[in-house]
Amino acid sequence: MSILTLRDKSSLFEQRAIWRAEGKRVALVPTMGALHEGHLSLVHQAKQQADVVLATVFVNPRQFGPTEDFSRYPRDEEGDILKLHAAGAAGVYLPTVKEMYPEPFRTVVYVKALGDDLCGAHRPGFFDGVCTVVAKLLLQVLPEVAFFGEKDYQQLQVIRQMVRDLDIPVEVRAGMTVREPSGLALSSRNAYLTTEERAIAEQMNKVLHRAATSILEQRMDVAAACDWGMKQLLQMGFQKVDYFALRDAETLNPVLDVSRPARLLTAAFLGQTRLIDNIAVNP
Repeated sequence: MSILTLRDKSSLFEQRAIWRAEGKRVALVPTMGALHEGHLSLVHQAKQQADVVLATVFVNPRQFGPTEDFSRYPRDEEGDILKLHAAGAAGVYLPTVKEMYPEPFRTVVYVKALGDDLCGAHRPGFFDGVCTVVAKLLLQVLPEVAFFGEKDYQQLQVIRQMVRDLDIPVEVRAGMTVREPSGLALSSRNAYLTTEERAIAEQMNKVLHRAATSILEQRMDVAAACDWGMKQLLQMGFQKVDYFALRDAETLNPVLDVSRPARLLTAAFLGQTRLIDNIAVNP
């Protein structure tokens, strides 16, 4: 049986009505395509929680800044469809920009505070674009459950807040970060890396773990450990570090100790490629 390929809202609504009439529990896995095992792990997880899994592939222009990589972002529609079919997704929704944002489009979804710091401070408007498209997809599909990866941890928390605040009737589930054997977090943007840059990128997760260990063993306070982590990344060859910070795992507020679950997060550039990663730091 082939995978359903839906390209417009009318066909999406028609299919959702069929699943609803059949009493099917639907899981949504939103993606920007260029799929890797991290995305597919969310599909596998979703299959355990629902009767049917619908993935979306949409490179969302509203979450890219004017100097960012929207035009060169990796795209492989045919390969993505094949991967989703092999992973067991029931369907894939592939809207165009015009389908998602018909003119005139004037609404923006903004989550205060959670989306203003970290990536939000360095990519103005990024989370507005994320929240707007995710809110639209959730309302178009009306899934019972939706899956997002922990690699984009701030994004995950922002989406959870949006869903709570807007009373969107969906359960948000998180999938663990999938990594290469070296520890490098899988990302579609890894395709940009040269062989030399990849070797440097593989150090990011190692530095996070060393900084976390120093904090937990009280060999450094939080500020010193984060400063050390930032300097380490620069010494290893990253050209710019946007942040290296310990935050409360739920609120993303800055923390000075690990008296409750926390998250150590970083974002840094290799050439023109911006990489992010994070790890749990628990008491």
